[in-house]
Amino acid sequence: QVQLVESGGGLVQAGGSLRLSCEVFGGTFSYYAMGWFRQAPGKEREFVAAISWNGGVTGYLDSVKGRFIISRDNAQNTLYLQMNSLKPEDTAIYYCAADKYGVEYSDQADQYEYWGQGTQVTVSS
Repeated sequence: QVQLVESGGGLVQAGGSLRLSCEVFGGTFSYYAMGWFRQAPGKEREFVAAISWNGGVTGYLDSVKGRFIISRDNAQNTLYLQMNSLKPEDTAIYYCAADKYGVEYSDQADQYEYWGQGTQVTVSS
């Protein structure tokens, strides 16, 4: 059974930074394309960033380009999201997800088979 465990969320002031981590237990992490999604109150879940199985290809939501960086450490079975210059509109629950069939990555939530429980990120103005 594959489990994804996020950490690193919290409360930060606008302009600050946070780094989210997602450790994957079970399965074969190095084969999976991985993604980060978020869901704000009253809104639908949206794609934030994703990365191919080997880290060679990445993709981002337009509003986070230049501020967020997705990366992975296949030796540690861990996915990261470095979030800089945070804005109040980044406030949401952030979820990591694994696509066991992905070659590059997908921005579509229904392509991901495994999901973490989410971690809250709150950015105050």
